[in-house]
Amino acid sequence: MTPIATANSRSRTLVRLAALLSITALAAGLAGCASQPMAEDPMTAMTVDMPPPPAATFAHPPGLRVNAPTPDPRVGLAPGLFDAEEAIWNLRMLSTTPPTELFVGRTNSDLAFTGNYAIQGNYDGVQVWDISDPANPTSTITYRCPASQSDVSVYDNLLFVSGEGLGGRLDCGDQGIQEAVSHDRLRGIRIFDISDISNPEYVANVQTCRGSHTHTVLKHPADDENVYIYVSGSSRVRPPEELPGCSGLSPEEDPNSALFRIEVIRVPLADPGAAAIVSSPRIFQDLVAPPTHGLSPADIEEIEAARAAGAIIGYRGGTPRVLRPGMVAPMLDSVVAARGGEGEPTAADRAALQAALDEQGRMQAERAAQEADEPGPGPTQCHDITVYPAIGLAGGACGGYGLLLDINDPANPTRLAAVADSNFSYWHSATFNNDGTTIMFTDEWGGGGAPKCRASDPMEWGANAIFTIEDGEMVFQSYYKMPAPQTSLENCVAHNGSLIPIPGRDIMIQGWYQGGISLIDWTDPANPVEIAFHDRGPSDGTRQGSGGSWSVYWYNGVIVNSEISRGLDIFELVPSDVITQNEIDAANSVHLTQLNSQGQPIFEWPATFALARAYLDQLERWHGMTAPEIAGARDALAAAESAPSSVRRDGLNSLADMLSEQAAGAADPDKAAKLVDAVRRLAAEG
Repeated sequence: MTPIATANSRSRTLVRLAALLSITALAAGLAGCASQPMAEDPMTAMTVDMPPPPAATFAHPPGLRVNAPTPDPRVGLAPGLFDAEEAIWNLRMLSTTPPTELFVGRTNSDLAFTGNYAIQGNYDGVQVWDISDPANPTSTITYRCPASQSDVSVYDNLLFVSGEGLGGRLDCGDQGIQEAVSHDRLRGIRIFDISDISNPEYVANVQTCRGSHTHTVLKHPADDENVYIYVSGSSRVRPPEELPGCSGLSPEEDPNSALFRIEVIRVPLADPGAAAIVSSPRIFQDLVAPPTHGLSPADIEEIEAARAAGAIIGYRGGTPRVLRPGMVAPMLDSVVAARGGEGEPTAADRAALQAALDEQGRMQAERAAQEADEPGPGPTQCHDITVYPAIGLAGGACGGYGLLLDINDPANPTRLAAVADSNFSYWHSATFNNDGTTIMFTDEWGGGGAPKCRASDPMEWGANAIFTIEDGEMVFQSYYKMPAPQTSLENCVAHNGSLIPIPGRDIMIQGWYQGGISLIDWTDPANPVEIAFHDRGPSDGTRQGSGGSWSVYWYNGVIVNSEISRGLDIFELVPSDVITQNEIDAANSVHLTQLNSQGQPIFEWPATFALARAYLDQLERWHGMTAPEIAGARDALAAAESAPSSVRRDGLNSLADMLSEQAAGAADPDKAAKLVDAVRRLAAEG
């Protein structure tokens, strides 16, 4: 068929469609549009780096050219705990709610969601917020039950809470535990019945040898009788006198060692009190210690400045670090006692201590160099595991490695692939894209307690790493780091986030502690870009204080941020040059009844006009179809939306037929096919 014949055929199709919709004016306009010259796209200059590639080579949308504010307003924000200066771009803050009185000054941790409630972990327990009115969240209950770090997950009427700290008690008491061995200690998973969410009922706990730093709830599609919990415990192994069977020996010395394994707990839904460990998979087998990096220029400068000011410098693995006064005091007391002295330590005592520590650091560095030639064993535990039941995979962020796991047998996950990276310090968490073809890992360089977004810190350190999943292997694509430099008073490093269900794109909101929150488009895994943010100034202007985003997740149209010290923030997306109102409306058509970010749901979009229009917006943004084709489809959708249902169905089916013809020659045939599917589903809805 010649190009002229094709154009005439499309014109006739559009005329028939308009006739079905009984809109004469639309028919005239659409009939001519297929033969009109392509109009210049007004979005080209601000959103696209390059002209569209030919259809044969189209793979991903080209990188966005984002009109970010210049200079970056996040730089130089004034400090304050509840009155810090703020910067926001492409987001709208709906509310910020301080912690309830009981939790003021205590550390807020992770979030889970059920119904209209956001459940916020806290090192002293759990806070439940009613967010049915996101502009005015209200406290449903502040439940005191100390046991750091109180990561939370939900399934139906069950709430699961992690406990790892040595002071957590089985009875939720706040008096702590002083004894080295105690049968009152809780280190593992607490299980609550939240049928009445305002009055949680503590129904069971499962003790583990290393406690639960984090955990992951897995509801396997083939098992409706149980849920599974993958436990990641990073603390030291408790003594067998406290929990029989616990061993801190190497697996070679003791095959039942609590090291180099995770725990899998099975929770019978009919009897959650019978929850128990059913397996301890050794998913780290044969991994060796990964490559590491040293200090950044900013670290070295700060350490040398601290040394010059009289601070005591210690070492870990040969790497220097400034010791806190509480750590130094007993060391100096020992130096004084060793020389038979009394009273306050002298300058000579401090010099002697520093000399001894420097020698210790030298020996550690020599040992590390020797071990580099013969690397030791790899990680003994994961920090966090994200399961994606819909695709049968999990991503394990496991200290020195990122793992890809097969979870088709939920009680016995197995390792498919492992990646290490000398730019990464501590693999912290993982997120898949919605179709399971790409995975993003975060690096919690500095452990979350150190400033790692200073101007001279490498952008590859403390960042995200993005991999495509190809034939069961992970293939590196790029790094992403929140781009605004932060001060030495702000602990800034990659932390927890989640996908936002904008169809046809991979969009993730992520917390960066005192770096704030950052919205990332990683649709093109080789070219991630920031498209929105919110940040506050340091929580304290004189020293590094506590604060920042522990985790931030999308849930049913809002973005909820767990602020470590300041409480709860709720945001929403706003249309911009990189996200349209149609894309936002399509995202907000997705409704979840519950959400655990580490139990990643698959997003499925209902048939809406917003969904079809969102795909059209994307086809326009990246020149996936011609401007006349897009304009004609938009006019036809508008006519169909206002037409009677009987006419609408026929008109939408005709539009889908026409778009299907156009998709074959489109610059982005895959996105055009998604548009066709969205229109056909609309037609089926009537």
